[in-house]
Amino acid sequence: MGAILPVFPLGTVLFPGLVLPLHIFEERYRTLVRDLVATTDDDPHEFGVITLRQGLEAPLPVEAGPGDDDTERPEAPPVSADQLYDVGCTAELRQVTELPDGRFDIVTVGRRRFRLLGLATGTHPYLTAEVEWLPDEDATDETAELLAPRVLAAFRTYLDLLRPDSEVLDQIPDDPTVLSHLIAATAQLTTDERQDLLAAPDTATRLRAELRLLNREAGLLARVRAVPVPLSDLARPVSPN
Repeated sequence: MGAILPVFPLGTVLFPGLVLPLHIFEERYRTLVRDLVATTDDDPHEFGVITLRQGLEAPLPVEAGPGDDDTERPEAPPVSADQLYDVGCTAELRQVTELPDGRFDIVTVGRRRFRLLGLATGTHPYLTAEVEWLPDEDATDETAELLAPRVLAAFRTYLDLLRPDSEVLDQIPDDPTVLSHLIAATAQLTTDERQDLLAAPDTATRLRAELRLLNREAGLLARVRAVPVPLSDLARPVSPN
């Protein structure tokens, strides 16, 4: 029997340590935020973020511009397990701003990975799931420590080609696990590729995959010499609903 976790289906992949701002307007997810805020125990106030294979996303990013009349939009239809990837990451509430009309702007940070075992039935209006926690990654793994400088060099080459003035170049961490999550969230990858990186069993496996992906992307950029989208847009969760 796994743990029961409230889950939020999204069109983006969340990684541990990465910031995810969200604009909450659906009533069921307003209820989720209120329930989390009302929790008085010492455990983190967190919910699961799990990526949709298809369909519309539920929230809007905080950066959504004025004039988006989300109060008139209907709630998204129910989600089935086959519409979801099987590995997700929890989002810990760090900041909650309630708007006058009852909507919320929240800031969350990715915390821990989990595997979806199945959707749960219960009395909550929002989606809940049975999950199992994936093991914490060993930050002192010798293979990861050896791989990290090579991957970092490939990442710098990739960023120099993609966006030479990127601020990400000034914020690259030394920790191999943190580095692997930052690259997975920032590089121009498909959802399937990001999801595979999230589900990697350990940091070394993720870094090996990223080295291959970064070399591929750098080769393409060097030949094309064109940037399809700004780097800041790549790191921003896209959510049209």
